[in-house]
Amino acid sequence: MNAIVSEHAPSVHLTESIFFALYPDAPAATRITELAARLRIDHKLKATPIPAARLHITLQYLGAFPGVPADVLKQAHTAASQITSPPVELTLDRIESFSGRRAKRPLVLSGNVTAPLDALEQTLGAALATAGIALKRHPRFTPHVTLLYDEHRIARRPVEPIAWTAREFVLVRSLLGRSQYEVLARWPLVS
Repeated sequence: MNAIVSEHAPSVHLTESIFFALYPDAPAATRITELAARLRIDHKLKATPIPAARLHITLQYLGAFPGVPADVLKQAHTAASQITSPPVELTLDRIESFSGRRAKRPLVLSGNVTAPLDALEQTLGAALATAGIALKRHPRFTPHVTLLYDEHRIARRPVEPIAWTAREFVLVRSLLGRSQYEVLARWPLVS
C-alpha cells in the first residue's frame, strides 16, 4: 500500500500529516528556544520561533492525509513495535537555512548522523517498508530541529552544541495549517 497521498491531487483536502520523531528533553528544548530567540534578534528575522512543545527531529515522515488513516496507523504501530534500540545520544552544533520551494525557508539546528542514530532511522524505515508503508525519503538523513521559517537565508555556521539523550521515539500527528501536534504513541529506547 502506498501511504503517501500526492500533494498535487486536486480533489483531496489534506488535513494532517503523520511522522516518527525524537523530542528533545526539557533542558535541550529550553536551550533550543533560547538559541532561536537570539538568532531572531541577531539576524533581524521576522518569523516567530517554533514553540518548545513542537521542537523535534523527524525520523520518518509517513505522509499527509485527508484524516488519519486507520490502516496506516496500524502499520506504523506494527513497524515501531519491532524496533529495539538503545537510547541515542544527539548533538546538534550548527545552524543553516535549508533551501526549498517556499519563500519562507526553514532555519534549522542540525548535526551529524551518528552510527546509533543512523541505525535507528534505517531500522525504522525498513520496518515501515516491510509493514507496507511507502516512504518519501531524502537521499541523506540530516538530523535537525526546525527553529523557525523566514524569508531571510542564513548560511551554515557553527553554534554552541546542544546535546541530549533520546530515550524514546514517538508517532506524531500534525494538524496541517493549525500548528498543532499530537503524540499518538511512544516506544522506549532501552539498552
